[in-house]
Amino acid sequence: MQKTATPRPGRPADAGPMASLSGLLRDWLPRQRWFAGKDRPVADLVLLSMTEVFPGCLHLLVHAGHAAVPSPGGAPPAGDCYQLLLGVRQHPSPRLGRALIGRAEEGPLAGMTVFDALQDPRSAQLLLERLRRPGAAGPLRFEADPEAAVPAGLVPRVLDAEQSNSSLVYGDSYILKLFRRIQPGVNPDLELSGALAGQGCGRVPAPVAWFRTTHPWEATLGVLQPFLRNASDGWTLALEALAAGDDFTAEARQLGRATAEVHLALASAFPAREHGGNDLMAAAMTERLELAAHFVPALQPHVPGLRTAFGALAACDPGPPAQRIHGDLHLGQVLRAGREWFVIDFEGEPSRPLAERRGPHSPVRDIAGMLRSFDYAARQRRPWRPEWARRCREAYCAGYAALAGWDPRKKHGLLRAYETDRAVYEVLYEARHRPDWLPVPMAAIERLAVRGA
Repeated sequence: MQKTATPRPGRPADAGPMASLSGLLRDWLPRQRWFAGKDRPVADLVLLSMTEVFPGCLHLLVHAGHAAVPSPGGAPPAGDCYQLLLGVRQHPSPRLGRALIGRAEEGPLAGMTVFDALQDPRSAQLLLERLRRPGAAGPLRFEADPEAAVPAGLVPRVLDAEQSNSSLVYGDSYILKLFRRIQPGVNPDLELSGALAGQGCGRVPAPVAWFRTTHPWEATLGVLQPFLRNASDGWTLALEALAAGDDFTAEARQLGRATAEVHLALASAFPAREHGGNDLMAAAMTERLELAAHFVPALQPHVPGLRTAFGALAACDPGPPAQRIHGDLHLGQVLRAGREWFVIDFEGEPSRPLAERRGPHSPVRDIAGMLRSFDYAARQRRPWRPEWARRCREAYCAGYAALAGWDPRKKHGLLRAYETDRAVYEVLYEARHRPDWLPVPMAAIERLAVRGA
């Protein structure tokens, strides 16, 4: 039986099933790695949709609103919509461990134990079965590539890596990414990986199955792709090279070529579209800087110097045409299997609106993200090895230029502006999620601000 709860606008959090779940989720949500509002108290929870995917497993879309926090313009944060898969049992397994959310004390689920269904092997296997057999469950739509045959009985395990979503690996053959923060529209991770597969680009694992919702709006919920079982991510490989004192320039050069290959395929898959130009881009970067400085006081002394990087954009060569890009490219978003690099996670920065992530951007933005990532890696060891990062940056840009037909190093003003914008994003991210890491982007901020001054 499928059940869908459709609350009226403003439906209170304690109505219907939320009478049982609200208190449990208020405590559980802020402890999750993917919850974006850790620095803001949860003021209300509103149930947007609830569907019984299979007996004992509820799919929920829940809007978490936050108490008003002073912000520029006086507007309080609007909150976010989250996707949850909750197991509900009267007699739960004693091995639930960290999957346990709690016991409902009131409402229609009173006396039932609630847990994160993704952490439960039985629930995870049943979810794969839904993906293997396209069909509907209430507003949920399970779809698949008809040419891809996913075998049954694959053993699931949850990936423990830090991320803004949740991922299940099935039998070391497939990986299912479930998006946690849901926005209306097609998620770029499905859209772009599918388009790249259509272009014959082998740098990206092609989607084999996915699911979406039609209520309260159309949105992508999860994507199943082949799992590169013997691959290592670029971040791990870079840290290993640093620890061993090894050079990483050959790998960086090949990674630059792989990035250019993906950019060229994306430019072929999607028609060119106009973008706002350097003036609008500079204004958006400046706005993000001022917003970040409002929430991270350590940024404030550097704002005048950083602003010059954006102000100089108006006089810059516009650079390569705007196109669809990765949107959040760094060493953690690339995998090396054998001698080949693969690019994953095309979702973009989850904190940005979906319409913005699906829009055209300069490919310089992706390049700047990877260059910042080399600096991040180099700063993980003492003493800091700036020469290691510099050589990697040079090699990456050279590899990119060899295939793309233009050299990022010759777009100095654009590259400086995008690196500054990326560093500002990193400061805000680390301040909210990993305060111990804040000195890493702040070191770049200090350097970039001095250059600006």
